[in-house]
Amino acid sequence: MELDQADIRILAAMQENARIGLEALAETAALSVASVQRRLKQLRDKQVITREVALLDPEKLGQPMSFIVMVEMERERPEQIDEFTRLALADPQVQQCYYITGEADFCLICCARDMKDFEALTQRLFFNNNNVRRFKTSVVMGKKKVTLNVDVAALLE
Repeated sequence: MELDQADIRILAAMQENARIGLEALAETAALSVASVQRRLKQLRDKQVITREVALLDPEKLGQPMSFIVMVEMERERPEQIDEFTRLALADPQVQQCYYITGEADFCLICCARDMKDFEALTQRLFFNNNNVRRFKTSVVMGKKKVTLNVDVAALLE
């Protein structure tokens, strides 16, 4: 899909605040409200905008601990990769799951109430899985930047 400057302005504004009103988007993109509506529909239909979600503060919801877990699989056959992916996607404490290259096969970002809660997660996903060779966990000491934004401003250059 070809994106013009108006599309990029719409995407930048939506990344910052998905609840922005159509009038404000129209002003930002220098377009009519009807034109912005058409463009938003097209951006959603083409899966440029894949989801619009609310970002929650895990600390305020009783899950203050975050973990980065590198998982090495015993075997990497497609059905085993798919099975582990399904387990990770189904677990509500797994916030992000990446299938990666390098020493590990997966990188998971997880949250938990406390270490006991995280230990239960490790039992579910790793210790009870014969295809997990090993996993290494890092405890997040402080969140310095948390975003899934894409640098759409670079598209204007």
